[in-house]
Amino acid sequence: MKERMDIGELAPEAYRAMRQLERYQAESGLPHATRELVKLRVSQINGCGFCVDMHAHDAKASGESDERLFAVAAWRETPFFSDAERAALALAEEATRLSDRGETVPDAVWDEAARHYEPEVLAALVVTISTINAWNRIAVTTRKVPGTLRSQNG
Repeated sequence: MKERMDIGELAPEAYRAMRQLERYQAESGLPHATRELVKLRVSQINGCGFCVDMHAHDAKASGESDERLFAVAAWRETPFFSDAERAALALAEEATRLSDRGETVPDAVWDEAARHYEPEVLAALVVTISTINAWNRIAVTTRKVPGTLRSQNG
């Protein structure tokens, strides 16, 4: 597999804007573990091998357990996630799969997320979901190769 192009090199202003969204998320009140779980799950849904690899390793490096990482794809069938994390994962799945249903995120899913997160944190969750979807589309379209980020960083 060979990468088609490097967006960071060819569109540096766009790449910087995406990185600024990442900085916002890191400084928001959304728990780091929740952000990584959401990024991993959305990347799985979108078939982004580069992002699945990166976020699984990032979560592991931040102290996430193997048990939870292995279970993200089947989070509904496992006891490893809090109610708040489940609400975030459900919202992430619904927002990522909008075209599958041709409708909006169901009220019940939104209401459950809103029950667990204050409005500012819920806003950060929505931005996280939207941003990882954009990163996935960039990486899948340009065929970013899984593992290359780690090999570049040492």
